[in-house]
Amino acid sequence: MRRPSLPQYGGAIAGIFIKHPVIFSLSKENEYYRERRNNMETVSTIYKKVFHIDLRDIDFTKKLKLSALFSYFQETASEAAEHLGAGIDILREQFGVAWVLTRVRVEIGRIPRFDEKIAIETWPLEPGKVEFERDFIVKDANGEAIINAVSKWVIMDINTRRLKRSDLIGLRYPEKITQRAIPGKLARLAPFGQPEEVYTKVIGYSDIDFNGHLNNSKYVDYMMDCFPVEEHRARSIQSIDIQFHNEALPGDSITLYKDISGADNNFIYIEGKRKTDNKDIFKSVLQFKKPFPEG
Repeated sequence: MRRPSLPQYGGAIAGIFIKHPVIFSLSKENEYYRERRNNMETVSTIYKKVFHIDLRDIDFTKKLKLSALFSYFQETASEAAEHLGAGIDILREQFGVAWVLTRVRVEIGRIPRFDEKIAIETWPLEPGKVEFERDFIVKDANGEAIINAVSKWVIMDINTRRLKRSDLIGLRYPEKITQRAIPGKLARLAPFGQPEEVYTKVIGYSDIDFNGHLNNSKYVDYMMDCFPVEEHRARSIQSIDIQFHNEALPGDSITLYKDISGADNNFIYIEGKRKTDNKDIFKSVLQFKKPFPEG
């Protein structure tokens, strides 16, 4: 069955609300939308991008790092959005906003290894009042689906750092797609017991993206660092579900907490809080394929 593709959302995370006027004139606005409608005749809603797993993207087991996978998703989504006329530059120049990821769930059948080629297919669903949903399917060289993902995005005012309604950018798709890469609604993320402090990370230059805040792939690295190398060697991740609550900026200190009370069922909860005000930055639940040892 033919799979779908989605718009671009650059950036990384959490949101807020804005009052930024559209910065082009009515005549330019009409010209912009007229050109977009004309282009819809030749544009597909589904977008596909091929990646080669290079040395820079693998871990010590020669498997693709989860943070690299998230970067692949972001890159594919960004190009797909550009393909649909809602790329990073268009949003910034015409509307003064940027794409921001707020929620993502990834289910992993198999992690690709070094030197493999994979194809990521992505497609958007009809926008809500504020949120844009985008799904992904990762296929191996034989065309077998090995990873599925669903995500939610918003548009954030670049100056006020607040969220905007989805209809601001008037995004329309060539075809309406309702098929989901992962069926069902996303569950609320909450600890199973009492999270315990693991470590604190100060956000620096290498952590931020073009939106000026912590990039979504970096969160994944921080989460993986909550486990010793031996645990990564002994088991692999079956699913990862992350909700981004507030953006993290350069100079912020994020304290990571881990709750292992769900480990009997192979679930680990991890959250990050800003050290200065204890505000939630992100919450996440990871499911592992092998059970954790007792104790």
